[in-house]
Amino acid sequence: MGLIRKDIFVCLDCESTGLLPDKDRIIEVAAARFTFDQILDEFETLVDPQCDIPETSQDIHKISKEMIEGKPKIAEVLPQLLRMISGHILVGHGIGFDIALIAAEAKRHQIPCQIDQQLYLDTLRMARLYGESPVNSLQQLRQHFNIEPEGAHRAMSDVIVNIEVFKQLARTFQTTEELFQILQKPIRLKAMPLGKHKGRRFDEIPLEYLLWAERKDFDQDLLYSIRCELRNRKKGGGFEQAGNPFTNL
Repeated sequence: MGLIRKDIFVCLDCESTGLLPDKDRIIEVAAARFTFDQILDEFETLVDPQCDIPETSQDIHKISKEMIEGKPKIAEVLPQLLRMISGHILVGHGIGFDIALIAAEAKRHQIPCQIDQQLYLDTLRMARLYGESPVNSLQQLRQHFNIEPEGAHRAMSDVIVNIEVFKQLARTFQTTEELFQILQKPIRLKAMPLGKHKGRRFDEIPLEYLLWAERKDFDQDLLYSIRCELRNRKKGGGFEQAGNPFTNL
């Protein structure tokens, strides 16, 4: 690693039958090896998952059973993909999911794989650090940075958009090491990113909900943000007030 504009990265995106890496299957995978100046290499393929694709998933990526008929099985394409990404820093939006999917498929088919040992940069966390976009989804970030759309929500179109979003989010950093160092620390979020209180500031969320959420298996940034708010309320007497039904009488 060195100057961020000179390093080589691989942007990665998978479409799948669902959201559970241990149970669901890859139906499309795309990757692009790139620098800030150019795309060096691309890999993209539809994959026959050898199982049904739920309609809820089809509604998102628009990949039907007919589209994957006759396409290669994942065991046929994984070795080539793994060779392409080996030795490079991975980039992706919520890329932990893609890494887990690929690692699970490799394990299932007994293909040697060290993807879960590779360094990666998650543009979702980079967007949280940036903090200027009201919503941190990939498509909202594309609009925020006035990046041209690349068509449907498919793996390679998402990769191309993601690369441009990554460049925008990384432009204030001189070195890749500097970016990694900052992302080692949890990021305090401005608003709840999910659930029934999605979009609300943390100081607007009921105490009971925060105490419940603190015990869930959320990512480090969300848990850190919840705990910061709980600490603030404890300092300000919010805990006692929440437990006293006569406070506002």
